[in-house]
Amino acid sequence: MKRKFVPTLLLAALTVVASLMLGGFAKSSIAGEFTLLGPVKCERTAGKPDQYTFRFSSLDEQQGFIPATLFIWNGDVDMRGQVGSATIWVNGKKVVTPNHFKPHVDVLQVPLKNLSSENTMKVELRGRPGTYLKLQVSETGEMGPIFSGPRQYPFVCRTESSDLGKPIVDNYQGDGIPVDCYITEGLAGYSKDCSAVTRVDYFYRSTGGSFEPLERFAEHPADLDYTTTNDDITVPYIVRLERGTINRFIYGIAMLSPWDQDGNAMEAWNNKLFYQFSGGVAIGHDQGRLRSREPLSHEALSRGYAVAFSTGNRTGVHYNLELAGETAMMVKDHFVRRYGEPEFTLSIGGSGGAIQQYVFAQNHPGLLDGIIPQRSYSDMITQTIYVGDCMLMEFYFDVIAPAQGDLTFGGHAVNPETGEITHLGSPENRTLLEGMSASDTEPHPIYTQATGASGSTECVNGWLGLTPMVMNPLFTTVGGLEQFTDDVVLDVNWTHWDDLKNIYGTDARGYAPSTWDNVGVQYGLQALVEGNITLKQFLSINAMIGGWKKPYEMVPEGFPFSLSNQIQHLVGPEPDPGDFDPWSIRNATFKPFGIAPRTKGDIDAMHAAYLSGHVYIGELNIPAIDIRDYLDPVLDMHHAQQSFATRQRIIDFMENADNHLIWITDPEAGVDINGMAIDMMDEWLSNIQANPDQSVHENKPSEALDKCFLEDGTMYSANGVWAGILDDDEPGDCTEAFHMYSTSRIIAGGDIKGDIFKCHLMPVAEAIEQGFYGSIEIDYEDRLQLEAIFPDGVCDYSQGDAGRPGWY
Repeated sequence: MKRKFVPTLLLAALTVVASLMLGGFAKSSIAGEFTLLGPVKCERTAGKPDQYTFRFSSLDEQQGFIPATLFIWNGDVDMRGQVGSATIWVNGKKVVTPNHFKPHVDVLQVPLKNLSSENTMKVELRGRPGTYLKLQVSETGEMGPIFSGPRQYPFVCRTESSDLGKPIVDNYQGDGIPVDCYITEGLAGYSKDCSAVTRVDYFYRSTGGSFEPLERFAEHPADLDYTTTNDDITVPYIVRLERGTINRFIYGIAMLSPWDQDGNAMEAWNNKLFYQFSGGVAIGHDQGRLRSREPLSHEALSRGYAVAFSTGNRTGVHYNLELAGETAMMVKDHFVRRYGEPEFTLSIGGSGGAIQQYVFAQNHPGLLDGIIPQRSYSDMITQTIYVGDCMLMEFYFDVIAPAQGDLTFGGHAVNPETGEITHLGSPENRTLLEGMSASDTEPHPIYTQATGASGSTECVNGWLGLTPMVMNPLFTTVGGLEQFTDDVVLDVNWTHWDDLKNIYGTDARGYAPSTWDNVGVQYGLQALVEGNITLKQFLSINAMIGGWKKPYEMVPEGFPFSLSNQIQHLVGPEPDPGDFDPWSIRNATFKPFGIAPRTKGDIDAMHAAYLSGHVYIGELNIPAIDIRDYLDPVLDMHHAQQSFATRQRIIDFMENADNHLIWITDPEAGVDINGMAIDMMDEWLSNIQANPDQSVHENKPSEALDKCFLEDGTMYSANGVWAGILDDDEPGDCTEAFHMYSTSRIIAGGDIKGDIFKCHLMPVAEAIEQGFYGSIEIDYEDRLQLEAIFPDGVCDYSQGDAGRPGWY
């Protein structure tokens, strides 16, 4: 049975408990920490076993009792006063026996899942006098893992900066970060897993449009706003926010929980769940920070939805989508146990938040019922395929081509011997090979500061810094690592693939193998065939571009990345502007003379990417509205072509894209595309609820069509508005309004899906015979040069991905 959530006076009267072990919180008269007992100290004296009895109340929430954890700290952090034998009963059930202390145990965490409204704990101590236990009963979320594999260490706790107090001490052995005592001076212990006590706070939406802490129960602030939900109920805009840790990450659950002027609770939740995902790029080992107002989504709460959020579902914290999927499942399961099964769960999120939605719709049926990806990509791992080309190409354009007297690609040139930067004019021709957008007017994040001249590319403005972050084991932007010993930090290989070593495994050197491969890739092939570059230019870039070194061959980054490397002091010299290398070319296979070798990816790693579900192959059995603002002209990394890459994957797997809408707006159009998508998705999912025997497509609202919104307010809405992108039809209205750019691998002969890790290879002679080079004449000398550049052959993209398991 579904349950309406109504806040109780008991919960509202919670007080903040200042804990010796757990730290304190900002005081509030109507909210606080879910600590039910303690901390209390039980000490062993001489003679008969010492016995202690404690009584505590549980919180009657949602027709059930909050599960809690009994924390037991044995003696102190210096291993003094530790009990050798103890027995603990809760409500007559033995939960701790003497065997728990054999062999030596410092910290115990015992789940208590069957508490009553009133509970009794009895403790019996035996053994040496002067020993003692400290006990506390508090709610914390489930720890995990369920299926994501061993927990990652080191792991930086962020509970204090998330207003959840100090993390819970879980060992005395020095594992994790040190935790100071809250009341007395000294070290309380260490936290490996960064758990925190669950807490609740209340906020209200002010008439000024901000969420403010609610100071007093029952009384309505003078500037309290009201909201009308999509159930057409108008209520005071008061929000209950629950926060804590689940699966080591910090979660938040927010929902309308209003009361009238007399303090009587009012029902406002629409029985629907809104899961908020978020983006960014990071390499794990971090809990992530959750600002207290972050789960307070006005778009969702004002309509009556409950909102769920976790730092484990922010790709700016980590990019392990198996771990992220597990976390989302655990957070939703917690929500269901506490508040009841929602009618449906819709989700929203941009960039990496969009990736999670597509991947989870594929990997975890039933987790999400409808998705709204914003500024989407299909997935992260295939995104690295063309992004990994960026800095190799930029180095060619900045340094190699000008050194050869070729100024076709303009921009800024750097003299590698003197470091002098020269402005050469338009970089727009870089689009011919990179595929993505370029501009004469957008500033370059590095060169413009030196020359004052504008001009850059999406490869730079969108992706600068991603190469060291994803590929270099000696580079990380994770802060807080000074809390760990140097050997612990240096034991980590800081790459994307090593972050997911539970999935990719490790080689004999201890490094996770990489999926990135560019063997046989003919950079600029389309530009050559279309006559936009010469054969000489084509041969030059393919001879010189090279690839990336193996992780064990890489060295610390140069300037400017040495400034942001959190372990620079451990792996390399102090940052020096003279050590200028914005391309990370020191970690490329570049050779100043001759042919630079390409990089061969690991087939087993590619298989693991597919088998773990990190590759989105196009399975979509639920509604999806893919929305984005058109940012290609300003060189933003979220280029619009990616929505259509995903659609093509869906078409190939599902044989149609009936469940998939694409909405794109000009940033100046002034439309609330998010709100429109939420309301459309709500209608679509409500239709499915009302007509379960009909298909997702049959339940689609009549206005659920592809759309675009132009700067002047014009809207085009029809099934064919994007014609001409994935078919040979005449361009639709939206296709004509918004130019779709490309990628380096599409320019090299790949298709729009961008899902080929490793191409099948064809001998150069056969490629010439089959017309790969169009009307370009390839003479004997040219063929010999091509064969020298591509000794294993060139990519034949028509055969698909050589890295995809044959049966997959």
